[in-house]
Amino acid sequence: MAGFFVNLKRGLQKTRSGLVNSLKSAVTRQDPEELREELEAVLLQGDVGILAADRLIKSIQGQDGDRWQLLEEEMLRILEGEGENGERPPITTGGPHVILLVGTNGSGKTTTAGKLASKYAGEGKSVLLAAADTYRAAAIEQLQIWGERSGVDVISQERGADAASVAYDSLSAAIARNMDVLIVDTAGRLQTRSNLMDELKKIRRVLQKQGDQYPQETFLVLDATIGQNALSQARLFHEAVELDGLILTKLDGTAKGGMVLAVRQEVDLPVRYIGVGERADDLMEFSPKEFVQALLE
Repeated sequence: MAGFFVNLKRGLQKTRSGLVNSLKSAVTRQDPEELREELEAVLLQGDVGILAADRLIKSIQGQDGDRWQLLEEEMLRILEGEGENGERPPITTGGPHVILLVGTNGSGKTTTAGKLASKYAGEGKSVLLAAADTYRAAAIEQLQIWGERSGVDVISQERGADAASVAYDSLSAAIARNMDVLIVDTAGRLQTRSNLMDELKKIRRVLQKQGDQYPQETFLVLDATIGQNALSQARLFHEAVELDGLILTKLDGTAKGGMVLAVRQEVDLPVRYIGVGERADDLMEFSPKEFVQALLE
């Protein structure tokens, strides 16, 4: 656990250096207006977002206690949400537990699919990967490389094949083989292109033909370096395919990791995994408490 925390803290170094020192200076302001103005400027610069920034400022205004601790406690409350979507459905043997990954081009979906496969295989689960990004031959090849690394089979068809057909065949194979986990990688698409979003809806429909429970989880993979643009992506993908959570990649490459707070506050979807590096074990299950501690302490 100590190594895990060190890796997380290292992955958040750019955000820490860009946010924490400025926050520590801002919370010492005694004049209420100066306190609010400086805190707001620092938080917005860190891409915390207007709603989350306002909530954090209110949590320490007029308070006599330790402002830093109050700030930490409020960040934790934001990231934990209201509790109604805090628990994931369990991944049990004899599944399959189907995870559908969606997102825009360049967000890191295929790499995330491979890292998740490696993680679950390392835990002793039987895993199958579905290469439903049929637009890019490179995506299929990339997923096959991850499969070879992890000892996981990949179901694929030729480039240009119907993505929903790949997803359906993959679920059929997962059921026939009694697999524990099926991870479906999909093509990147702009959230504003209705025809591409309709294709995602089709993938969900064909999965549900084999059981209303499929997919058990649909995750939007977001590139953390895009900051506030993540909000519109999350809203529109959620409208299209009913997201169950978010996976944030490339947090180690941005000083604006405060966007984690923004998406949780404004879209109210739980963050399930965060990526803080290139290695397979740099994709970590998200813990609000550990995240806040690694960021602020």
